[in-house]
Amino acid sequence: MEFSVNQIAALLNGEVDGNGETIISGLGKIQEANSHQLSFLSNLKYEQHIYTTKAGAIMVSKSFVAEKPISATLIRVEDPYASFTALLEEYHKAVTFSKSGVEEPSYIGENSSVGTDIYRGAFSYIGKNVKIGNNVKIYSNAYVGDNCTVGDNTLIYAGSKLYEGSIIGSNCTIHAGAVIGSDGFGFAPQENGSYKAIPQMGHVILEDNVSIGANTVVDCATFHGDATLIKEGTKLDNLVQIAHNVKVGKNTVMAAQSGISGSTEIGDNCIFGGQSATVGHITIANKTTVAAKTGVPKSIKKEGQTIFGYIGFDIKKFLSSYALFKSLPDINQRLRELEKKG
Repeated sequence: MEFSVNQIAALLNGEVDGNGETIISGLGKIQEANSHQLSFLSNLKYEQHIYTTKAGAIMVSKSFVAEKPISATLIRVEDPYASFTALLEEYHKAVTFSKSGVEEPSYIGENSSVGTDIYRGAFSYIGKNVKIGNNVKIYSNAYVGDNCTVGDNTLIYAGSKLYEGSIIGSNCTIHAGAVIGSDGFGFAPQENGSYKAIPQMGHVILEDNVSIGANTVVDCATFHGDATLIKEGTKLDNLVQIAHNVKVGKNTVMAAQSGISGSTEIGDNCIFGGQSATVGHITIANKTTVAAKTGVPKSIKKEGQTIFGYIGFDIKKFLSSYALFKSLPDINQRLRELEKKG
């Protein structure tokens, strides 16, 4: 795909400084871009590269003042980083949503319906009574079980699985290998020491604009009619585990290998670092940040806290305790000296 600088500037509400007819066919780093690529300057510590870059065009702030001549055409915008991100999103959409049609072999069950501009990759499976919206892309070997619903503009990548009854909103992304709606980890201990599986009869709801990373699992709720719920705008990284009956608020993000135990309720705009985890049946307030490798042993009721530590508690208290912990050898030595004097 090729676009002129003028076309790109119009998309971004930018102002062209230089040759607006320059043709751009790709994106690149300011240090490495060629004459057919567009780059950006956001962090001024990279300003030196704008005077030597071979890029065809550079996005800069409207307030940027050059100290030397620049060979590239400039596109002046309010926020270069945000504009470049928006451009990447548009490019990604153009590439990703270009696929259409039905590859064979593929399967669709009875009483199922699909919208317009659908793509169904080879060996994909759609069960009975499924409703698929417009512009949905279902890649090879993906599985959509009976009675599922998938909203418009959703991507279901290769090898991902939607168990029966899953409800997926619009503009969602489910990456390769993700599993939506598998059984929750429910087992009843028996007198002989064994465990008996408790049937998991609920389903999963992903609201609009949710992203599910590769090999991430969202378990279904336990009881029929109940749902494990991931609210609008939430983004889950690869290898995240969401247990049964969990509710995750809007615009919450979780990094890889996070684990949320059953029936936990997480607020809006929370951040979970990699390998963080919670116990079950607790609530976590809005705007909570859980640092990497932190365990959350009880409910967090105050909004906006940062939780840090193997057994997480308030970060200020943790840092004070850690300062004492580092001093323990010195404190111990001084205590021994006092004991000798005594």
